Amino acid sequence: MTASFLHCRRCLYTTAHPLGLVLDDEGICSGCRIHEEKDTLDWAERWERLRTLVAPYRSRSGEQYDCIVPVSGAADSYYIVHLVKERLGLNPLLVTYNKYFNTALGIRNLANLRIRFDCDLLQQNVNPHSVKKIVRSALREFGSLYWHCIAGQTVFPVQTAVRYRIPLILWGAHQGLEQVGMFSHEHEPEMTRRYRKDHDLMGREADDLLSMFDTLKEEDIWQYRYPDDAALAEVGVRGIYLGNYVRWDPKAQHEQMMASHGYRTAAFARTFDCYDHVDCWNYMGLHDRLKLHKHGYSRVTDHASREIRHGRITRAQGLALVRAHEQAPVPHQDLFCRWLGIDPSGLDFIADRHRNPAVWQAQAPGQWTFAGWSTHADEPAAEAPQDLFTANDVLAHDGIEGYVTIGKGHP
Repeated sequence: MTASFLHCRRCLYTTAHPLGLVLDDEGICSGCRIHEEKDTLDWAERWERLRTLVAPYRSRSGEQYDCIVPVSGAADSYYIVHLVKERLGLNPLLVTYNKYFNTALGIRNLANLRIRFDCDLLQQNVNPHSVKKIVRSALREFGSLYWHCIAGQTVFPVQTAVRYRIPLILWGAHQGLEQVGMFSHEHEPEMTRRYRKDHDLMGREADDLLSMFDTLKEEDIWQYRYPDDAALAEVGVRGIYLGNYVRWDPKAQHEQMMASHGYRTAAFARTFDCYDHVDCWNYMGLHDRLKLHKHGYSRVTDHASREIRHGRITRAQGLALVRAHEQAPVPHQDLFCRWLGIDPSGLDFIADRHRNPAVWQAQAPGQWTFAGWSTHADEPAAEAPQDLFTANDVLAHDGIEGYVTIGKGHP
């Protein structure tokens, strides 16, 4: 991998990043350069720009929803709703997609969010038989068990905006901007159908699945279909990223929400970040394993690169964290296999088919050597820092025979 791709001299990303990343003459990546804007932009002025932008969408009567906010039981949901409800003073309709891989902690966090912020919440539950058919096909053909999650999480808010005629959708941070500097904050990118397809969905829209997989039918995919341009234009739907107007710092934001609104966190084996994706059994497990297979890096590299850019750890410390967590065992694969109805050996066979030959070499049947750049001895690492993040809860798995369906709430 190091022979074919260059790595940033500041963070831990390489030019092999699937979202696209370039290095400048100093060997610094576009993501790090755009991150520098966080320390130079006038965020007070940008917040006023946001207030002006959302003002026309505010309900004059106060009896209608002003906007839609996509949420889950993790990620940046609490901080987003805090900004929308408590700082902007808007009345949001919260929407969430049931990914079916729910942890009890994630359901607790989602219910607590609704209660603490006193918001209405609309949930989408797609037929689980259709979800399993999509997962089987997507896992086999392009090594993703998460296509349906990303598709549902990004389309249900837009469908709801059209259905309820609520034109404004407020999202958190733009992944392409935050990770690889795809845009400047000053470009103020908005949510688009094209970005969703090309980057979120790996180039496959719902209707593409019908032509690729003969096992899927119209009744399986229609709920993942993006509204057409005429419907979007009639309502005037637009998706605004709050990260364009707020200095985005997930660690600091989560800790603020832990202190003020009761957000709960949990530790993972495959990363040091205790705050991210505690709502899902698979995101930091099998999904993360497949990411390492396909791209030669996993979520811990994302977390370490972010912390390096924020100046909380050095590059050498970040590399030590990656090496400590990158090859950690994948938990809960048995739970996924029972849910999908496949044999663990079959899952391993499918996963191996998607290993990137640039970073994985087969030594014998079922035995692989990883040659990702983080394994190279010429990249020295410092001692891995401890206690960067706080786990104030646990992901209790004992006795669970299947995934937990989103319930009515939490006391």
